Amino acid sequence: MLKKTLVLFALLFFFTGTINAESFEEGIHFKRIDQSKTPASDKVEVLEFFMYGCPHCYSFEPYLNKWEKAKPEDVEFVRVPATFNALSTLHARAYYALQMLDAGEKIHPKFFSEIHNNKNIMRSVDELAVFVQKYGVDRSEFIDAMNSFAVEGNIRKATKLVKEHEINGVPAVTVNGKYLISASMAGSYDNMVKIIDYLIQKETAKAEVDLLAVPES
Repeated sequence: MLKKTLVLFALLFFFTGTINAESFEEGIHFKRIDQSKTPASDKVEVLEFFMYGCPHCYSFEPYLNKWEKAKPEDVEFVRVPATFNALSTLHARAYYALQMLDAGEKIHPKFFSEIHNNKNIMRSVDELAVFVQKYGVDRSEFIDAMNSFAVEGNIRKATKLVKEHEINGVPAVTVNGKYLISASMAGSYDNMVKIIDYLIQKETAKAEVDLLAVPES
């Protein structure tokens, strides 16, 4: 009985909390992923698909960073570099290599800035190595990481996620493997983060409802 009462309170919070919010509709502001697959986790999974060379991704960064700092603790946020072509795959390798070397968080915003502000596209491993050296990353270690089995595995996983989540453009965000949000559907970057929160609440409420189906012991 106590569990059901708590569930009802959670549902009441969700629905009353969204009554006065903007109205977001499936098929208009976001879409359901056809081959949706909910992650096997107690947390709600949010994935951002991006490319360093994408100016729209760079513009979306401040909105996403602000959201990330305030996200609920039961939300797992993961960035996924899209591998649409040779250049984006090269940059994705650099992203995962820097993660391996514990330099990803520090260099991530600088990577965007180097391309879009300094107009340095970085089309080769050598150009990337010169860039990361400026921020204290050892050249040899970086190149070794770029060519490592671990990074290759991450590239394969990222490519698979792009396909599974039906990503045709970036920036794009998916929530719990079920819903896809794009800037074109959302209408603005500000709306994108609002829809992320809306869908997180929706998934949290659904999880609470599912608890009702579990017999109390």
